[in-house]
Amino acid sequence: MGGHQKTPGRPKFSDPPRGDGGAQPRPGGGHSARKRFGQHFLADESVVDAIVRAIDPQPGDAMVEIGPGLSALTAPLLDRLDRLTVVELDRDLARRLRGRWGEDRLRVVEADALTVDFGELAPAAEAGPGQADAARLRVVGNLPYNISSPLLFHLLRWAGRVRDQHFMLQREVIDRMVARPGDSQYGRLSVMLQARYRMTHLFDVPPEAFDPPPRVMSAVVRMRPLAPDTLRQPRDARVFERLVARVFEQRRKMIRGSLGAWAEWLDWDALGVAPTARPQELTVAQFMDMADALSAAGVIPTA
Repeated sequence: MGGHQKTPGRPKFSDPPRGDGGAQPRPGGGHSARKRFGQHFLADESVVDAIVRAIDPQPGDAMVEIGPGLSALTAPLLDRLDRLTVVELDRDLARRLRGRWGEDRLRVVEADALTVDFGELAPAAEAGPGQADAARLRVVGNLPYNISSPLLFHLLRWAGRVRDQHFMLQREVIDRMVARPGDSQYGRLSVMLQARYRMTHLFDVPPEAFDPPPRVMSAVVRMRPLAPDTLRQPRDARVFERLVARVFEQRRKMIRGSLGAWAEWLDWDALGVAPTARPQELTVAQFMDMADALSAAGVIPTA
């Protein structure tokens, strides 16, 4: 099932980002951050460089950047890519982006990322032998913190079309993404994402790396969809999703209690799950076993 690696503190690069507040903003100043969009513009050059090195963009990559803002990442990505697609909700920023680069280099999708069909942005699957990665999307971005979890769930449906994802998020969100069973941060987000991705916490980014500074520590995460030979698909994805959501809504309850009438359909001994366990104690595989058992019994949990 989904694994994770966590490397706290500093990135695995020869020149770690300073995050010391002494950086110069990228071109494109004069735009005031809009609170309703959750805008915090990355302004530390050393952090930008570290993120770009982590992504390692190549000329032929099919890449989408979510929330390009003032182009802190966009510009160095385009230095290495043939073409880039960006998703930007702020129409003023979208206009700036179109004015700075031609359509042959930069495609601007002016929309809320939560409504975007990322499958339509992926290239046609026409790569030849040994070129599978060329037909898969790479997604990057400094995600708006007010929609980060919903956006991660939104992107799940296209994981099969994606090569990797590199995101800047609140560190607290990344801690939940990579948490292990038994950790206090382990929850619905952990289970659902680890069922589909291998995730690595790359490095932390302090508030002073942004303009305006957020009130929280940020971090960068790498998400790679699990390889087909290690990916396990639930018998019914809807049952798996609803089961996980339900038990973590009542995370302090024993599994048997939070499942209610569904518990009667489960053979706890066969599953190897103690009915007195709390949800944060179970592995992704155990949740999937439970969901498959409910599906096999014809039980369809409702939200």
